[in-house]
Amino acid sequence: MSVGVYAPGRVNLLGEHVDYNGGFVLPAAIDRYLRIIAQPVDGDVITLNALDLQQQVSFKIANLEVKQTLTGEPLPGWALYPAGVCWALARQGFHPQAVTAEYTSTIPSGAGLSSSAAIETAFGLLWQVLGDWQIDRMKLAEICLDAEINYVGVNCGIMDQFACLHGQAGHVLFLDTQTLEWEAIPFPDTNLVVANTGTIHQLGAPSISQYNQRRNECEQALRMLMQVLPGIQSLRDVTPDELGEFEHVLPVILRKRARHVVEECRRVQIAADCLRRQEWREFGNLMVAGHASLRDLYDVSSPELDALVEIAAGLPGCLGARLTGAGFGGCTINLVDRNFLEPFIAGLGEGYRQMTGREAGIFSVRTSRGAWVENSINTLSPFHSREGTGGWVIS
Repeated sequence: MSVGVYAPGRVNLLGEHVDYNGGFVLPAAIDRYLRIIAQPVDGDVITLNALDLQQQVSFKIANLEVKQTLTGEPLPGWALYPAGVCWALARQGFHPQAVTAEYTSTIPSGAGLSSSAAIETAFGLLWQVLGDWQIDRMKLAEICLDAEINYVGVNCGIMDQFACLHGQAGHVLFLDTQTLEWEAIPFPDTNLVVANTGTIHQLGAPSISQYNQRRNECEQALRMLMQVLPGIQSLRDVTPDELGEFEHVLPVILRKRARHVVEECRRVQIAADCLRRQEWREFGNLMVAGHASLRDLYDVSSPELDALVEIAAGLPGCLGARLTGAGFGGCTINLVDRNFLEPFIAGLGEGYRQMTGREAGIFSVRTSRGAWVENSINTLSPFHSREGTGGWVIS
């Protein structure tokens, strides 16, 4: 019998680059999905068929450490994510089943919508079901995070894996990444619009990525601040007043990184209260402030992302706009009055075309449930989550 698994992408409304600093985040799973069909097989060989890439690879479970195919070639980047989950499960004492699996996705690759976390969580859930293991979803998110950090090599936080597994339709997720306590906050009567710059980030590049560099800078800032604030364990523990008093001990670059994290954590806490009161305008203002901080203090924006935010801010019905995901390219997320949705999408596309000469992929999204399993699936082909929106490559 074949097993089908679906995992959503995610947007992050606020709280960027703070999950690896113990901070607060506000992601939501969205109605763009990775879909797997897998058949358990005897033996020790996993075969993956990435339909969107038209590529296939096979490797042995026993040889996961060497990251090689059956023929001794390095595993391609797209295959490291499922292989890494298999490896991370084995590190926890589980014994993943050999499978033949094929998959396709409507989550744009390299766009900051967590295509990688969708792959990880989908395969994690697949092996959990095949093994009939009792693993709660937060633990599974931690296993997938282990795969991305220690196998793929991206030194990220837990937000993406958490959101792909815990998403709830009609809700945004408020997560404390230090305690892992979380709340689903209702998110009705608004429209979320994703705008894809068409430029991608390469977090899994062989060289040390800019993403990993930012985390290293935060860790350096933390070590220096611990000398004057011995009670802190993460940058999340530093208050804005404390940073104002002691930021002189930091070099300029580390001061900028720390200020973004400290102020972003505070923004997310205020924003969660705005959501509970459905104060959309104030929430949107916090999104804009978050983008400015990512641009000016964290240096992860790009001219294309800035252009999309600038254009969106001048359009009727726009309540807020900011980059979503790691930055360095990818997408913006826009909070739009539902009465202005169609003219907003048209105006944003035209404005971006005039300002940059590029075409932006712009589409509305809805909040979604987290990853789930369907049994007895017989066929799989590249699919569309909604007319005119599917067909992106996984990488």
